[in-house]
Amino acid sequence: MFGRHIAAVLAVGALALVGPLQNAAAAPTDCPQHFLDGQAPDLVRQALSAKTRPICYSAYALLHSGVSRTSLWSAEHLTADRLAAAREMKRKNTFHPDPNLPPDERAELDDYKGSGFDRGHMSPSGDMPNAQAQHESFSLANMIPQNRRMNQIIWEQIESATRDYAVRSGELYVVTGPIYQRGATFERINGRVIVPTHAFKAVYDPAKRTAGAYVVENIDTKVFKVMSIAELEQLTGISVFPTLPPEVKATAMALPTPKPRR
Repeated sequence: MFGRHIAAVLAVGALALVGPLQNAAAAPTDCPQHFLDGQAPDLVRQALSAKTRPICYSAYALLHSGVSRTSLWSAEHLTADRLAAAREMKRKNTFHPDPNLPPDERAELDDYKGSGFDRGHMSPSGDMPNAQAQHESFSLANMIPQNRRMNQIIWEQIESATRDYAVRSGELYVVTGPIYQRGATFERINGRVIVPTHAFKAVYDPAKRTAGAYVVENIDTKVFKVMSIAELEQLTGISVFPTLPPEVKATAMALPTPKPRR
């Protein structure tokens, strides 16, 4: 069923979330338009920083890990106008290895072939306002190995709920990524791409000055959790919205309940 999955435990100092939180490592902001207050997410656990490379695209930005061969986070600034344009786009699946990454650090199409996992978008194609942005969203750097039913049911509902909320509110800042939970035994597809234990989508509403995050286990499930940004930071080792005051990070906003599309 799992094709070429290979069980592997991540080495300490790579992606394993070990040790205490340290001072945040400021991330590059070559494309500040995608980030709240122009500040990219920070890696609070320095073990995550091995072989990381930031990539800026026209409608999103990400930080890629050459250890996991996935993004660690993918960031977007969603607006009502952008999503109105995205609704007019017809999806074209142009999955491709990312040309900005060395071959030994990036995922390849063959890694996912026969794996049983979806190539799960972090910044989704449904958010992309034009053909260039949509093609860029199909970079494998923007993918994680995602349980097929989780991806196609609850995760799609979370993506849709986030878009609907952005349209109602006018704008949102969103950061999405994988979670490699401390103490877990990890699988690799094709012996190369590490399968995360969970996925998260963090949301900040500038109009209400509130934030929160969805978290879903990377299994066949329809269950999701909502947590505060402070809780997410402890779980991931990433400060997704570094400029938020502690009191905003500490309280989980009332995110919309994901529902099936009619």
